[in-house]
Amino acid sequence: MADWRRGVRRVLYPAYEARLLRKLPESSTLPRHVGVMLDGNRRWARAVGRDTAHGHRAGAANIEPLLGWCDEVGIEVVTLWLLSTDNLNRPASELEPLLEIIAEAVDSLADTGKWRLHPVGALDLLPAATVERLKAAEEATRDNPGMLVNIAVGYGGRREIADAVRSLLAEHATRGTSLEELAATLDVEHISEHLYTKGQPDPDLVIRTSGEQRLGGFLLWQSAKSEFYFCEAYWPDFRRVDFLRAIRAYAQRERRHGI
Repeated sequence: MADWRRGVRRVLYPAYEARLLRKLPESSTLPRHVGVMLDGNRRWARAVGRDTAHGHRAGAANIEPLLGWCDEVGIEVVTLWLLSTDNLNRPASELEPLLEIIAEAVDSLADTGKWRLHPVGALDLLPAATVERLKAAEEATRDNPGMLVNIAVGYGGRREIADAVRSLLAEHATRGTSLEELAATLDVEHISEHLYTKGQPDPDLVIRTSGEQRLGGFLLWQSAKSEFYFCEAYWPDFRRVDFLRAIRAYAQRERRHGI
């Protein structure tokens, strides 16, 4: 029975996906920037009876297809949360293989020549070898014509805001601005100009996989007016049809932009 059902899905899903794609509205109502919380790799691995590293590899293998789906509907910016600052406290036996899997995934994305990669996060907390590979990928893809892809590694929303404030204070210190002068003129745009994603549009849509319905510190500042879509599938099982459903759900909402 299970084999029969899988066979039916293989036949029907491509037609359903094509129908979803055809029915998407004009690009003016689609998101420019999509943030994706790639959640559920470890739980997926447990569910299939494999180790954690296998789950992370399966999740890494699903990144390039996702970016292809984003290209398909005209997304301009994608932010992928691959590793949080909290995850840096995991045992070395789990963290070291994960960092290598992430580095390999980023190398692979760079090798496609399709997208501009931009690492974001507290890179100073990462091993030097990991940072070197992330920055090499950024440099190698700087002139690519495709989407901008933020690779969030060692990322935490509170840490980003704290780093932005530190950067702002340091900048004004070099100018000789007093704290009183800065306090009198400081506004939200000053902080935005020092975020990891400075110069980019804020995310219109944030997708989280694995059934969890919380932000978890992802793009705390930037997502103030974002729409959210929560998907039950673990990240390695996230399919094109799931992505298209998320885009459709976004397009059907009446955006109030925080009002």
